[in-house]
Amino acid sequence: MTDSSDPRKTAPQVAQLQGAPNWRTVDFISDLHLQPSEPQTVQAWRDYLTRTTADAVFILGDLFEVWVGDDALHESGSFEAECAAVLRAAAQKRPLFFMVGNRDFLVGEEFLRQSGMTGLADPTVLQWAGPAILLSHGDALCLDDVEYQQFRALSRSAAWRQQVLAQPLAARRALGKSARSESEMRKQSGAPYADADAAMTATWMQAADAPWFIHGHTHQPADHALGKEHWRIVLSDWHIDEHTRRAEVLRVTPEGWHRLAPDQA
Repeated sequence: MTDSSDPRKTAPQVAQLQGAPNWRTVDFISDLHLQPSEPQTVQAWRDYLTRTTADAVFILGDLFEVWVGDDALHESGSFEAECAAVLRAAAQKRPLFFMVGNRDFLVGEEFLRQSGMTGLADPTVLQWAGPAILLSHGDALCLDDVEYQQFRALSRSAAWRQQVLAQPLAARRALGKSARSESEMRKQSGAPYADADAAMTATWMQAADAPWFIHGHTHQPADHALGKEHWRIVLSDWHIDEHTRRAEVLRVTPEGWHRLAPDQA
């Protein structure tokens, strides 16, 4: 029995996903933060989806720097429509799964339909050839980021979403630009990303009966041993320009996992 007065002891409902028996290689990526102002990151993502040999690809949130609503797909030549076309072509070769993050939580059914992806609840347990794998974007576990957790609770409400999406697209794009500017200022200040709360992580994994936990959000890629054969595996963010090349694909097989550069996957 859980203590609902302490969020660290409360586990969410966990969706279940059965992997296909013929899968031998599954890739996980997150936190690409795609935006027109970072064309090298966008191109690396496009190239990866074109040539990956994975049997399935899971995108665990923050594919986009900001998503202002699915109606952005209707703008002629929009960045969102171009990305949906890339995903649609990739989804014709292998299944793509998508879980929203803290930047693209306004993604809706129309985008999933146009991109050919299957939406995932957060969290979801993947049952496949090896140990059960708990999947999450990871933001719900960063309890020390109190201000964000308050916003997260507000922004996941139907009333808030309806109010925001009722605004004109141009106004939402302006809000998104403002949010990106605030985020960039925080990064420039050196403010650290909050990490997943250890007690909450243990509660989630125990409730899901999953010895492996894969998530993103924190931009702190690492393999954390949590006891005998229990692991928290944190995905890398992507940022590629003339000064930086930071991007990883986590490749999982029945034998284990390893990290690859996008052009090696």
